[in-house]
Amino acid sequence: MTPLTRTGRADPDSPGDFRPFSGFDPRQVPSPAFVVDRTAVKRNLDVLRETADHAGARVLLALKAFALPAVFDLIGAHLDGACASGVYEAQLAREELGRYGGPAWQVHTFAPAYTPTDLAYLCSVSDHLSFNSLTQYARLVRDSGATTLPHTPAYGLRINPECSLTEPAIYDPCAPYSRLGITRDELNRQITEIAGATTPDAVGHALRGISGLHFHTLCENDSHALEKTLAAVGRRFGDLLARPEITWLNIGGGHHITKADYDRDHLVQLIRETRRRYGVEVILEPGEAVAIHTGILVSTVVDLHRNARDLAILDTSATAHMPDTLEMPYRPNIWDSSLPGAAPHLYRLGGQTCLAGDVIGDYAFSRPLAIGDRLVFDDMSHYTMVKTSSFNGMPLPTIAVWDSESRQIVDARAPAYSDFRNRLGGLLR
Repeated sequence: MTPLTRTGRADPDSPGDFRPFSGFDPRQVPSPAFVVDRTAVKRNLDVLRETADHAGARVLLALKAFALPAVFDLIGAHLDGACASGVYEAQLAREELGRYGGPAWQVHTFAPAYTPTDLAYLCSVSDHLSFNSLTQYARLVRDSGATTLPHTPAYGLRINPECSLTEPAIYDPCAPYSRLGITRDELNRQITEIAGATTPDAVGHALRGISGLHFHTLCENDSHALEKTLAAVGRRFGDLLARPEITWLNIGGGHHITKADYDRDHLVQLIRETRRRYGVEVILEPGEAVAIHTGILVSTVVDLHRNARDLAILDTSATAHMPDTLEMPYRPNIWDSSLPGAAPHLYRLGGQTCLAGDVIGDYAFSRPLAIGDRLVFDDMSHYTMVKTSSFNGMPLPTIAVWDSESRQIVDARAPAYSDFRNRLGGLLR
């Protein structure tokens, strides 16, 4: 069994000369295994904390991207809270991650729609809770007596500034006919439905109890994309932001703040100007920026096959273990591999499932692969562990934590058959 080693250079996407997984040997963990570098996570968190402090903003972890309990202590010590997309994430944010946060720790929640049962629980654990439409808020909260709950969060409204800056369309919240957020035309229609007009007094009546606006338009974007979005928000919703009852603006996630080429000074300038112009608190919800370049997925070549070209079957599955490679789609990097044509030995890599499309991609290597070789997929923390499945009965990968400072594995947890069995309700008696 021969492991492939990482090239000995600093990561070009990481500020400074830090190199995640320095000294790591893929044979130190079972296969397959997600491995997260605590030192790399802390480095990202330091950057986020410093940037938010300079901007005067509140920064939250988006649990939908990264939710590893083994580093919750780091996250709680650096960030101001977490944002949730549903009941389980909100409970995790409050009960587990919140244990490591300070007294000002907050849980912010948004979902496109809420059931009454879910809403009652979410209100009990959320500090901010945003609605996807004004009529949903009026029906479930303002006109239902829900404002008398023992714990009442600050209610917000998600807006759609109709500013598409994200590719592909599957990740664009402002794509045509998007269900995420309310456009200004639709908001005006709903205000008229609720209050009978769109005069300032009618707007105030319809928005009664709403204290903030929330948008999420970006995905792996820079600060200049945010600048365009803020301009669109100002054109369409600036009058609402200027109202005295609107005290906060959540600018969502998708900001690549921890990449080396991200203009953090420009971001700070944009946030400060937004705070000054509208007199609001600004909140960011990075997910990928917390976890980018902090994790890998270690896999093993299980068999070699040929069908007009060389094929390698791994114990790692695209559809089960890294579904974004099929959804986005994208080609993940592998340590010591090359693009087709750049090295002599070309293989198409695929998983063990029965799905014909369970193909990770074509990779070239300087030497032939052998059964038992370890392959290491890079940048596998965000939107991987949170999206894995046990399709075809594939075991979930082990989750391990590496520390580049001590050069040791500090935690490792392997999945069990009971995880697969209980996922669908366990055994019926």
